Amino acid sequence: MAVLENLKVDLTVVLGRSRMPLHMLLRMGRGAVIELEASETDMVEILANDHPVARGQIVVTGNRISIEVTELIRKAESLRAPGVTIGDGAVPFLDIGTEPA
Repeated sequence: MAVLENLKVDLTVVLGRSRMPLHMLLRMGRGAVIELEASETDMVEILANDHPVARGQIVVTGNRISIEVTELIRKAESLRAPGVTIGDGAVPFLDIGTEPA
């Protein structure tokens, strides 16, 4: 367990996303507001090292904002089991360089 104590993980919470032309982004300065396609009641996505690991809800208590984890995201079965194929006649997932049968 001592090895895990020194493991560093970047956590990111994504509330919403927005699309805008690059020229608008370049014009923004300090204090600019970007409107998101989400509200405070929407679920947030929790990423660990840029990989989705959970979903949650925003909880506001006084002047504190926190996230309550409501759902864990499991890895897809094809990513957990080496050699699994996807679809009929597909190349095994981790077999590079072989032709499908």
